[in-house]
Amino acid sequence: MTDLFDGQILADLVTQHGSPLNLISPTSMRANLDEVSQVAEDRGVDFQAFFARKSNKCLAFVDEAIRCDAGLDTASENEIQQCLDRGVTPDRIICTAAVKQEALLRLCLNHSICIAIDNQDELDVIASLAQQTGLTAVVALRIGGFHHRGSKLPTRFGFDVDRDLELLDELVDLPVRVAGIHFHLDGYDASQRVTGLAEALGWIEHLRDQGHAPTFIDMGGGFPISYLDHEHQWNDFWREHESSLRGQRSPITYRNHPLGRQVMADSVTGKPNVYPYFQSPTRAAWLASILDTEINGCSVAKRINDAKLQLRCEPGRSLMDGCGMTVARVEYRKQNSDGDWLIGLSMNRTQCRTTTDDFLVDPIVLPIGEGKSSPMTGYLVGAYCTESELLSLRQMEFPTGVRRGDLVVFPNTAGYLMHFLESRSHQFPLAKNLVVADGPEGTFELDRIDMPSLS
Repeated sequence: MTDLFDGQILADLVTQHGSPLNLISPTSMRANLDEVSQVAEDRGVDFQAFFARKSNKCLAFVDEAIRCDAGLDTASENEIQQCLDRGVTPDRIICTAAVKQEALLRLCLNHSICIAIDNQDELDVIASLAQQTGLTAVVALRIGGFHHRGSKLPTRFGFDVDRDLELLDELVDLPVRVAGIHFHLDGYDASQRVTGLAEALGWIEHLRDQGHAPTFIDMGGGFPISYLDHEHQWNDFWREHESSLRGQRSPITYRNHPLGRQVMADSVTGKPNVYPYFQSPTRAAWLASILDTEINGCSVAKRINDAKLQLRCEPGRSLMDGCGMTVARVEYRKQNSDGDWLIGLSMNRTQCRTTTDDFLVDPIVLPIGEGKSSPMTGYLVGAYCTESELLSLRQMEFPTGVRRGDLVVFPNTAGYLMHFLESRSHQFPLAKNLVVADGPEGTFELDRIDMPSLS
């Protein structure tokens, strides 16, 4: 997509569709999917990756997932209905919604869509609905609270592996078919995933002893990716950030924002509240490390194969790597009361943000505007009327300056950053989503999510 950086192409697109504008390239998904699938294939593991709809709402990614033979991980009634309308077969869909209303459960039941059951109330409702309709619910039991290196892994999701063992007896008399085990773990600790898989294999055995016939284990969402090319870029930033918090240099974040770290006297402690934009291993190598880990002298891959199970997962950002970018127009430059330069963009911070404190990937300035510009250092700010409305808390250098009318490109935003928190306070319109077609013609079309009558 970097070929769009030349000339007036982006400027014309922003003029036509508004700022900010999301540009997506769904075809990059295939290479990402093939990379992780090859790891499983090399070890003879029956493997199925699912595209997590929550990571990006665009329907072009649903179509690409179909072409790539990926499953669809859904978290709402709308996401499921859109998948069905696009031709996804129910056996390729799983519903992992954190909160499931009765209408959502009915939709899943009516289409035999697998439901990741998270708690007793959900199980009671789905069993009642199945009894009323004479249908059998397809479910996966979501479990959590695994024992890992002497402590219990905290999670808000799933039945507790210690407290809720009686669930296995209860299932015998319910109109449900237990298709598999599902779990979700926060973060990218590969050893924790191994622990989760080991405990899930134990539950599979218990279920089969009770007469159930589960066929898969779903190890949940999130495969690590790295947005930066070099580790020193990451380490250098945090070293300078700590120096600024200690007062040993000028601030490099707005008003010396700690980004989740704690400053106590002369000490800086705590874990930054940001995504690890550089990490290793990632994607394929990370999955390989899990499958090759031995449990009681037998690799995880062999344990899964011996149990005749399919391994499922929702790689999340890893499938979206390189699939899109967000572009916004510069509307003004000004100095605040502290003398800091502020560069105002036509967007708000929810349009390039997840639940962490900042997006730590350098944006790219395209000099589209007119007039003179001098080198400056400043902060990107957004359109919401609050003091905290910064698009990035990092201080940025603009070696050739920045002008009204210039474009700022936020790279690699397709995974979660475009849509996960997007809002339209002040009644601002949501960003349009433009699909960039492959090939020399460079054609563009609105994603069908922005054309409800055609979606």
